Amino acid sequence: MASIPVPDLWPMARTGQRWLLRARRRETLVDNHRMVYWERGRPAPGRPTLVLLHGFASMKENWTLWMQKLPADWHLLVPDLPGLGESQYHPAASYRYEHQAERLSEWLAGYPGDNLHLAGSSMGGAIAAILAHKLHSAPRSVTLLNSAGIPEHPDADINAPFESDRDGILIPGNWTGVYRMFNSVGNGKPTVPGLAMTGLLGPDLLKRRHSLRHIFSDMLANALAPAHFLGPGTPPLQVQWGDRDVITPLRCLDWFRATLPDAEVHVFPGVGHLPMLERPGLSAGVLREFVLRQAK
Repeated sequence: MASIPVPDLWPMARTGQRWLLRARRRETLVDNHRMVYWERGRPAPGRPTLVLLHGFASMKENWTLWMQKLPADWHLLVPDLPGLGESQYHPAASYRYEHQAERLSEWLAGYPGDNLHLAGSSMGGAIAAILAHKLHSAPRSVTLLNSAGIPEHPDADINAPFESDRDGILIPGNWTGVYRMFNSVGNGKPTVPGLAMTGLLGPDLLKRRHSLRHIFSDMLANALAPAHFLGPGTPPLQVQWGDRDVITPLRCLDWFRATLPDAEVHVFPGVGHLPMLERPGLSAGVLREFVLRQAK
């Protein structure tokens, strides 16, 4: 019996989310990639510009709940990272953390940099950590949420070859895999939002299997690249982590505490890999207070 095709409702849902947030859809060209991003508000003296970078196999809409909790007068820039979401993917391009950071640095050069703040989740955290050191003017603050690219032990060899079995979770090959992915990136328990996201995002994820494998492979090519950049020259740093994370384990915080003892660290009990989705009010509030302190 032929399988019944599942309609892809995500483009309609994506547009609805943007309208509710009163964000504008923008397009730009970076490194021959058409990049789509949301912009809410405008830069102005004394007003923070906050850049939100999503994770692997994800998109700008991951920040929707956070955007609802952040001050309405802040200037927000929320891209679909090149290769993902609505942004363009090129089979011959490199999607290493460093190359993505260089693309974003080119893009952000068009905005005032005197009150710029970066926040990144998972893969977006790894990119944000590098981007902070590639911008012409250093950002006022960096916030990393369950960041990828962080050694799991303080004495880890950051130059050693890196292997990962997370692709089995993060690159679903069928509907069972999609369901398992949305459970795994949370706290491990089935949830109503997880079921809804399975149905809503499943068709899009399954169509992207080949591009996701390419991007994941490029990430692994220099998997601990952020550790080469993070150090004494890093701007004020906040770290947010869910203690139930099975993608980037809680023990990564030992590396932060050893390498960046001045970093502000927040651990959220009962939260998995995505604090901005699982506890948006709490995690956005922590971020808001940190940005306001650094923006003065």
